[in-house]
Amino acid sequence: MTNVANATVWVIGLLLLASVASCTAPADPEPGAHSGPIKIVTTVGMITDVVERVAGDRAEVAGLIDAGIDPHLFKPTRSDIGALLDADLVFYNGLLLEGKMTDALIRAASSGPNVVAVTERLDEASLLTPDDDPDHADPHVWMDPVAWREGVAVIRDALSEHDPEGASVYTANAEALVAEIDALHAYSERVLASVPEEQRVLVTAHDAFNYFGSRYGFEVVGLQGISTESEAGVRDIEALVDLLVERQVGAVFIESTVPERNIRALIEGARDRGQDVRVGGELHSDAMGASGTYEGTYIGMIDHNVTTIARALGGDAPEGGMNGKLGTEDAP
Repeated sequence: MTNVANATVWVIGLLLLASVASCTAPADPEPGAHSGPIKIVTTVGMITDVVERVAGDRAEVAGLIDAGIDPHLFKPTRSDIGALLDADLVFYNGLLLEGKMTDALIRAASSGPNVVAVTERLDEASLLTPDDDPDHADPHVWMDPVAWREGVAVIRDALSEHDPEGASVYTANAEALVAEIDALHAYSERVLASVPEEQRVLVTAHDAFNYFGSRYGFEVVGLQGISTESEAGVRDIEALVDLLVERQVGAVFIESTVPERNIRALIEGARDRGQDVRVGGELHSDAMGASGTYEGTYIGMIDHNVTTIARALGGDAPEGGMNGKLGTEDAP
């Protein structure tokens, strides 16, 4: 099946999901009339963290996709599907990130939970599409903190609609989180601007950093496409070796959810042609860091990426990152 045909199938599935979610009556016909915390299920950690921050102690949040797990390839288990069906609210990324979960999300929407895509309000003009797959919008929106703020508002409003009594709590929590995201963006602009212009070439294992590159002025080259289901061939590796040698790129980056073998092949290929290339560090692309660490939060994840990239490519960034917390347990 061609990429266009694949994209069409997934788009039809997600349109069906949106239709079912919008016309299915909620399990609790009176928002806020439930007893106990709201039961929320989320997909990727970047969403889980934001939902936990905005909901506070008014909800129990269960994330399905743990740190180090690739959401492009994730298949829900029977217990995952049970959690989806039993939830009051479900938050997912959308834009085909959770492609293999489409059927489970449709089932959840038809059973009663309000199923919400956090990217649903993004202006279509702001979405990026890869040259080799123009029918498939890039789902890695969280790499741009300015864009990810829109998701905070979507989560706040969905929570407030479900639980009007908690609206003031959700609003205050969302405002506090947006202030942190704004500070993160300001830090990112400052330290990334210190990277020499000729060194602003970000080579990674797969194409997850295009929103980052667009926001902060980096040329981004992924060895695989926007989905890790695609495979890098010999020609892809050879073409990237040519780029590394021609542009005198000194560092490439591995990712926490993608095997290193192709990046190691790049380094060896460049070395054979006289170009010394090193691993600049491990970046968090489709999953955050380990639970309980600073990098296991959205703020910490992006801080880690920005600081690692800036330092590896000749910029000036503090070793401990924006908050001096990199490599530590998360602090309140």
